Amino acid sequence: MDQSVAIQETLEEEENCSIAVQCDIIHDNSTESRLLGLVESANEKALFVYTHRRMAITADDVSLEDVLPISLDFSVVEVSSPEQLFVVGTDTRVRITYKHKEMELKLPFGSHSRLFLSEVNKAWSDVCRSPMQELKFDWISKYQKAPKGVKGAPTPLGTNLTKYSLHQEGEKPSDKKGTLEKDKTNNSDSDNSIRSSIQESQSFSSRENRNDLVRSSSHTAENKAQILAMPQFGLRDNLIKCELLKSEDVYTFLENFSFFLGTYNVNGQTPKESLRPWLSCTLHPPDIYCVGFQELDLSKEAFFFTDTPKEPEWTRAVSEGLHPDAKYALVKLIRLVGIMLIFYVKTEHAEFISDLEAETVGTGIMGRMGNKGAVAIRFRFHNSDICVVNSHLAAHVEEYERRNQDFKDICSRLQFRQLDLTQPPLTIMKHDVVLWIGDLNYRISDLDVDGVKELISKKDFETLHSYDQLKKQIDEEAVFVGFEEGDINFQPTYKYDTGSDNWDSSEKCRVPAWCDRVLWKGKNIKQQHYQSHMALKTSDHKPVSSLFIIGIKRINDEAYKKTFEDIVRNIDKMENECIPSVTLSKREFDFKDIKFMEHQAQTLRLFNDGQVPCQFEFIQKPNELTYCKPWLTANPPKGFIAKGGSADIELEVFVNRGTAPDLNCGREQIEDILVLHLERGKDYFISVTGNYLQSCYGTSIYALCHLREPIRDMPQDALRELAAMSGTENTATTEKPLDIPKELWMMVDHLFRNAVKQEDIFQQPGLRSEFAEIRDCLDTGIPDSLPGSNHSVAEALLLFLDALPEPVVPFSVYQQCLECSSNESQCQRVISTLLPQCHRNVFNYLAAFLRELLKSSEINRLDVSILVTIFASLLLKSDTKQDLVEKRKTQEFFRHFLT
Repeated sequence: MDQSVAIQETLEEEENCSIAVQCDIIHDNSTESRLLGLVESANEKALFVYTHRRMAITADDVSLEDVLPISLDFSVVEVSSPEQLFVVGTDTRVRITYKHKEMELKLPFGSHSRLFLSEVNKAWSDVCRSPMQELKFDWISKYQKAPKGVKGAPTPLGTNLTKYSLHQEGEKPSDKKGTLEKDKTNNSDSDNSIRSSIQESQSFSSRENRNDLVRSSSHTAENKAQILAMPQFGLRDNLIKCELLKSEDVYTFLENFSFFLGTYNVNGQTPKESLRPWLSCTLHPPDIYCVGFQELDLSKEAFFFTDTPKEPEWTRAVSEGLHPDAKYALVKLIRLVGIMLIFYVKTEHAEFISDLEAETVGTGIMGRMGNKGAVAIRFRFHNSDICVVNSHLAAHVEEYERRNQDFKDICSRLQFRQLDLTQPPLTIMKHDVVLWIGDLNYRISDLDVDGVKELISKKDFETLHSYDQLKKQIDEEAVFVGFEEGDINFQPTYKYDTGSDNWDSSEKCRVPAWCDRVLWKGKNIKQQHYQSHMALKTSDHKPVSSLFIIGIKRINDEAYKKTFEDIVRNIDKMENECIPSVTLSKREFDFKDIKFMEHQAQTLRLFNDGQVPCQFEFIQKPNELTYCKPWLTANPPKGFIAKGGSADIELEVFVNRGTAPDLNCGREQIEDILVLHLERGKDYFISVTGNYLQSCYGTSIYALCHLREPIRDMPQDALRELAAMSGTENTATTEKPLDIPKELWMMVDHLFRNAVKQEDIFQQPGLRSEFAEIRDCLDTGIPDSLPGSNHSVAEALLLFLDALPEPVVPFSVYQQCLECSSNESQCQRVISTLLPQCHRNVFNYLAAFLRELLKSSEINRLDVSILVTIFASLLLKSDTKQDLVEKRKTQEFFRHFLT
């Protein structure tokens, strides 16, 4: 578990523990377990040393023992012996020195230890690069006393190092809290507060800047800034990992554990009843709970990604509803608007949870709004990798294709970073076990409400299930390919009158449906039960639960050791005898007719024709920051191929708002050379070319106002000339420009005529296939009228505004808008006097259209807050990162034009 969370609870608000590692301190041939945290405050960093319990979850689990300022008096060097360095998988030994006191540490083998040392050495090297900078460390002085949350006061800074000194005698360590089994919880994670998500983001941003490790054997003033070497990480490490994975059956055995999965759409309600009938419905307490909620909060405030009081209320209700015959630790909570997932584990199993990551993806309008989408947690339990997904897919009976699209978006966009940041991110499907829960919103179709209720009254769920959209889509392999779902022997879970077991009696009279589902994918999984819980009446949905018995891989230490030694022996022999080489399926790739936001991919196959396994990576060319142009991606960009094996690399081209402007006007072309490098081998050069079909998406307002013909018919030289003139006022042209771009007019006019009374307009995404048709219509002028649904046209309009190289309110006027945001007359003056004519026309045209929409708000369910939040972020953009205060000011500015 991420034990920095426990350390963070002992610190003041202005202090941040960016990363923590559990290690052993070596003293007189014995070891004691300690927890080290890298803590920062006021641009100064220090190592905090804690004694700890087996698993540090909260401040109660740790006691501060010492604080070591990272100053010129500090140093850290590796002291692993040459024999230890030669063998992959051994622990790393380092010596930390502070003011002539020394202690020797043993850090467990793994990427997390490497990351920790990298961060410590980065902090140390920063100090050494600025030796004249005065470091005061005043903030550390308070830890001479026992602050709140820290049990026991440390002695003066660095004093406790003496007892672990390699060169001075000191008292024997006492108060031993117990050591952790090697490599068991090094990377485990826990949090029980919103603050943890802030810590994660801070930690991640610091990880991205880590330096490579360079070994130093002494610590003179000249080499203090050098970074530790970790030679065991690289090709040799990956060779062993690959061989160990292939031999996994030799050194692992299966042990069964029970997993409780629950999903509940709570319709924005607060907990009104105990959740025990749902969460404690099993005879024996489950080993692991994963509990998902949807529509946690339906308020407008929650829709816009702000905190919600419903989170702690429902979390408390879950905690109180867990099985009473066991003790559980809260490992992780993650929420995206109203979609929340909570992960509990029996306390005795917590130390075996590691490599935990959590991610979210919104599939609402423009793929950003989080009212629909998914949250997911991945973790390693013993030696099995598990991913749990909680999703809320698109609503309405007829929108099954959008639900399919949501599922595919979640699978492709939701990725987990690995603790070893040199490795590509993990997708959902790259896990041994995938458990998927949520309000999937698939309905019962081709059967009227009376027919559905008649089958329910007969408990003929098998016949009713044949009309279920999810079953049909799975049978057609449109979604959830490879997943399983248990037999449904309970009545539909939606829609009920709140507070009762009566079907929906509202005017809409919804057809009952199994919206709430549990599916799984993987081996050694047995479902024990799959049921709904009619006793709970808080919502218009009923909660669903499923209990699984899952065979988890555990390691036989003796068999693992023997396998590991055999692999190392064989790799030594191979490395000494052979040089890696590969054969490429082809070296030239040409992509035809690339379009805005339309993915294209071609496969490069690598065949390892050498005598040894090989490691490949696409590397940067001289004077370039990345290995490829921003419109190109190689997936994966690095990897490992066993002897005689092959690897498929997808070369993917995707033009978005960031790359379209330069491609539209010809400043950039679809041309790149990739350099594929083999570790200990040669480099291969791969050519990527293509032609881009210019689009109104990513073209400036100025240029579009001067185009009377479809953009696809215009020569690129003319577009380049117009792009160069964009932003200039009163430029001499042969004919009067259009007041607004014709493409913008077509979309707004279509919506004005067809969508003013469309429910959830600008809140519900369209279909990607329909967006492609709309884009092609705008770019070619064929057909004369726009295709697609109202929702697809609305999203196409938002994407058009988002892709403008210069927003409707130009960057140069942005600051004035912020400064006058509270004054309506000044806001009006900025628009009427400072915006170029074509930009002013577009702004006023859009504002007038949105005011018309608001006149039908009772039908379309729009209000000023929704429109302001969506459109202010598109019309008023900063050319640098926008903070929360600025976002609120842009919304305040735009609100004046809608009321």
